[in-house]
Amino acid sequence: LYETYPPAHARRILDKLEFHYTPVHGSWLNMAEIEINVLSRQCLDRRIPDAATLQQEVAAWVGDRNKKKSQINWQFTTEDARIKLYRLYPSIDD
Repeated sequence: LYETYPPAHARRILDKLEFHYTPVHGSWLNMAEIEINVLSRQCLDRRIPDAATLQQEVAAWVGDRNKKKSQINWQFTTEDARIKLYRLYPSIDD
């Protein structure tokens, strides 16, 4: 930003940004995809006539999931990762 804008303007833009760490290999993305799949199967498995109804349906589904404290059963363990992604994990035995 500082290379493109004057310092005061760049600082105003920077103050509006919020940075979030995201893992390089995307396990968070897999969990998001799982949740979207559940939403599709449980809530969006029919024709919804308009955007307002869609918002109501999704809000009700989210409320129910939160009330039940639904969780994803993440089964990809560190050991699985070491096998599947062996090139990314250094060997301790060497």
